[in-house]
Parts: sequence; structure tokens; C-alpha cells
Amino acid sequence: MAGLTAVAMSGGLDSSVTAWMLAESGEPTVGLSMLLWDRSTENAHGRCCGALDVGDARRVANQCGIPHYTLSMEEEFRRHVVDPFVDDYLAGRTPVPCTRCNTWIKFDLFLEKARALGADRIATGHYARILEGPNGFELHRARYEDKDQTYYLFELTQEQLAAARFPLGDLSKDEVRELARAAGLIVAEKGESMEICFVAGGIREFVEEEAQARLESGQLDSKQLATGNLGVGAEVVDQSGAVLGEGDPYYRYTVGQRRGLGVATGEKLYVLNVLPAENQVVVGAEEQLLKPGLFGTALHWIDGIGPAPDSEIEATVRIRSRHAGVVSKIRPDGNGGVRVEFSRAQRGVAPGQAAVFYDGSRVLGGCWIERALEAESAW
Repeated sequence: MAGLTAVAMSGGLDSSVTAWMLAESGEPTVGLSMLLWDRSTENAHGRCCGALDVGDARRVANQCGIPHYTLSMEEEFRRHVVDPFVDDYLAGRTPVPCTRCNTWIKFDLFLEKARALGADRIATGHYARILEGPNGFELHRARYEDKDQTYYLFELTQEQLAAARFPLGDLSKDEVRELARAAGLIVAEKGESMEICFVAGGIREFVEEEAQARLESGQLDSKQLATGNLGVGAEVVDQSGAVLGEGDPYYRYTVGQRRGLGVATGEKLYVLNVLPAENQVVVGAEEQLLKPGLFGTALHWIDGIGPAPDSEIEATVRIRSRHAGVVSKIRPDGNGGVRVEFSRAQRGVAPGQAAVFYDGSRVLGGCWIERALEAESAW
């Protein structure tokens, strides 16, 4: 008999159908939900880490005829996802909390807890595929690319891929919903979950509340804040340093942003850079967003090997989750850093985002964007 599979059940449509598919196949299955963030004061669904959605997960597990348990992981979630999210915004970066959640929570701590309960593997509702290749397990894009989620999974390891399953990788969203309807699952008509599950209001308000709480508890020295305090409007400047006006606090802005800049000049302006130390946001024309490449850190190869430090490879690189990708030269430096040179300039290279490397549908690995290249690339 096959070993036990633990399904990460968020209470949403995708993970519910994943649990139902495994249970219907006769595979020994248990549903595990992670309570990640205290939403007890909010009477709202669509939060994959909240109590109401955990309740939906429990009811779906009952419909599937499988046991269900809830894992309290709030402390770990704050340490690995929420605090770095706030830190990034205070540093003028644009975080990707879903990747951190996958790396540190769902495929690390959750897998560890599932194994402690006797499970051999985990299954999730991600739209991605795991294939066995000549050199080990490979992560591939979903069959239907409009729902592909591999951008958020680039830090997975061989061991994690060997212990994971993505049953929805070959299905479209419409097919998944039809399966839920046919099975009579209570979540069959449930909408998409919120993108940032722990932010109920605006990002600015969340960052300020979290930072203020840290200041009051002594966990954050005021000197660590680039402006010395919270809520101070940033100077909006052009590339020459000329002040165009005052906008929102600097952590309200992200590279590539066009709307809500706080200044009106009669021309379309975009955020080119965020300078926390100077409390400035640099803006300019759209063509000034175009960059020939990037420097990245925390380089990761899924097969654990990658090219030698003194060599380069060519691959397609995506710099945002919905970025089409660009053929690029990837040059590791041997110390976890990497230089990526695009075959054609790309707009909106944002520090804090991930750059993910693809060979066709296969994910090779990726890095975290440290800064954009300003000089012309070798291409």
C-alpha cells in the first residue's frame, strides 16, 4: 500500500480539489491546515491562513472522508515571512512573501511536521509539475501557463521535490472548478484567495503598524528606520535630484509604479528607484525603466549543481510572476551572487523580487534581485 500523503489544505478551491482527487484514488490521505496568522477579529473568507478558511478545509476533509488536523504555525510564519516582508519595505525593496512562504513554511516546516505525523509525502494545490529527469527530479511549469506558479517555487530542493506532489499541474482552473462541482465540495464556487493573506488593509498601513509595534517593544531601534520615524512623506525627485514634490512615505512605492506618485508634471512618470537613506523616490520616463540586466544574490539551482563560477549559461529569465521572460546570459560569481544580462532591455527590475531561470518549461533555479545593471550589457 502507498504511504500516507498529507495535503496542505488552505480551505480554498485548489487545495480542496487536491485532497478530493487523492482520496478518490484510494490513496491514504490526511488533511493538514496551517493556522498562520490571527484573523479572529475578521469575519472574512479568502485568507489562506485564517480561521474561517481552516473551517472550510475541515468541512471539505469531512466530505472527502479523510482525517483533518490544524497546525499552529504563527510564530514561524511571522519569523520567516511577515517580519522579512516588513523589513524589505523599510529597506526600499519589493518583497515576494509567497516565495518565502513556500520556501520556509510549506516545503520546509510543514513537510517536517507532516513527516512527524507519519506522512511520507505532501501534496499541495500549486499549478506546477514535477517530472523525473535523467539527473533527478525536475520542476516544470504548469500545462496551462495562465495559472502557472513555478515562479514562487524556484527555491525548492531535490529532497523537497522528491517528497512533493502537485496533482493540479495538468489541469486548467475551469477543470478544477468542474471537479469540485461534480464532487459537491462546499468550496466549489469559492473565489480566489487574497494575494497577500496577512495584509487586511493597505500595505503602507500594515508596514507602519508592524514597525511601530516593534519600536514600542524595543525590537526595532529608530535608527534602523531610514527616515528616523514613520509616516514621513518622501521627496519625489527626478534623476538629476530636482525635487518635484512630496509624496507618501518611501515604503509606499515600488520600482515601475506609475499611479499614485503624489506629483503632477503633465507627463507620465514611473518610479525608477527608492532611496530610503535619502527619503527620496526617483521618478522618470518609461524608457528610463529599461535595464540591461541585474545583479542577484542567494543563487539557487534546483539540482544543487549549476554551472561553474567561471562559466555562463543561457536561459530564459522571468523577473516578475507574470513576466513573459527574456533570454539571458547567467554568470555566477561562486559566492552566491550572479550577474544576469538580458538579450534586450527589460523594464521594472525591482530589488527584492526574484529572477527565475527557465530552460523551456523546466525551472533551473533563480536568485533574489539585488539591483539593476546600469551599464550596457555584453549583448
